[in-house]
Amino acid sequence: MPEGDSLRRAAERVSVLVGQRVAVESPHPRAAALGLAPRLDGRVLERVEAVGKNLLLSFEGGLVLRSHLMMRGRWHVGPVGARRGRGLPWLVLRGVEHEAVLWHGPVLELGRGAVERLGPDVLAEPLDLAGIVARLRAGEPARHLADALLDQRCVAGIGNLWRAEALFLAGASPFVQIGEATDELVERVVVAASDAMKAGRGARWAYGRAGLPCRRCGTPIASRRLGEQARTISWCPTCQPGPEPPRAPGTGAARRGR
Repeated sequence: MPEGDSLRRAAERVSVLVGQRVAVESPHPRAAALGLAPRLDGRVLERVEAVGKNLLLSFEGGLVLRSHLMMRGRWHVGPVGARRGRGLPWLVLRGVEHEAVLWHGPVLELGRGAVERLGPDVLAEPLDLAGIVARLRAGEPARHLADALLDQRCVAGIGNLWRAEALFLAGASPFVQIGEATDELVERVVVAASDAMKAGRGARWAYGRAGLPCRRCGTPIASRRLGEQARTISWCPTCQPGPEPPRAPGTGAARRGR
């Protein structure tokens, strides 16, 4: 799933249309059924911003379009007519020389109400570190820190990739519980996530490396599913010491490798 850093880059690309009166189409039948294109067609695009994992496009007349990419959605920006993708795009915003095309974008709606329920953005300047820590610690004390990091109501923008990388960079076990974590530890993880996302996507430390040797110590990277969403978390048992992973029903220890 695209995370906050991907949405920031998408916002920068789509911003090439800001200030232009755009033609709007919804070629995909599911998108057309939403009736959004007729309401936006011919309006000036005034602003594009990323909030967490959401892209907000503000049009003249006070209309705001929210786009959430879920697992497969992508925004492509290029010269008019130069579309890259299979099937029918969900949305096309066409300016004078460029067009922004949304592929596989199942969440499209008018209004910004959904983003107002989010926690502070992990990529905001300045970072609301105190607000994020307070929200993370306000939940169930037995909840694992790794699970809470995916809760967009606590901190917006972090997904499965960056939570694994942040926990590794902070030397934090994914299985420490919120009630047992110190403020210093939670702050360290949040800052690590923010800094890593701003730095860009380089070599991975933990995410997607189950069974491979840790780049720092050589210990095989472990993985297992965790939390309500049962998302896979990867970590180094040596570089991220702490509580043992809880035993999943019907399974043995955490996997090292497949």
